[in-house]
Amino acid sequence: MILPIYIYGQPVLRKVAEDITPDYPDLKQLIADMWETLAESEGIGLAAPQIGKSIRLSVIDLDVLSDDLPEYKGFRKAYINPHIVEYDESDTNSSEEGCLSLPAIHEKVVRPTRIRVEWDDEEFQHHDEWIEGYLARVMQHEFDHLDGKMFVDRISPLRKQLIQSKLRALIQGRYRCSYRTKPVKK
Repeated sequence: MILPIYIYGQPVLRKVAEDITPDYPDLKQLIADMWETLAESEGIGLAAPQIGKSIRLSVIDLDVLSDDLPEYKGFRKAYINPHIVEYDESDTNSSEEGCLSLPAIHEKVVRPTRIRVEWDDEEFQHHDEWIEGYLARVMQHEFDHLDGKMFVDRISPLRKQLIQSKLRALIQGRYRCSYRTKPVKK
């Protein structure tokens, strides 16, 4: 089932999400719904808070970029209880980011190119590994959602001031996008 994506200003997007256990109700169906929602919205990542659930769950599909980034051919993973446990600050880069919860807003964000992440897969097998490159950026973006953060929190105060009217418009429900959304209630 395609779920509505919560838009900037929704309180759930600012909460720190909770870890879940293998007995979380209908987890497999929720993950399937998140995949369907992600495909419909033509995104590459979706975190549970973006569909109104304050749990540590995210799906990432980089296969859609495999024409340009062949190393991600077939890359589709769900991450349960992910936590970034270490940032390698020795190398960073700046790249433009967008977000399904912030339609039509794109800004350059500086992030480390290498991070150490712990997570559980769909069988609740634990993983702990260093991740590099584009996947590290996408993970940082998605896992920020699980900590109540959004990419606009990582831009300069001046850039944030310059997009203030766009952010206000999102909160007021004045935006257009091609996927189902759940705007802030007026």
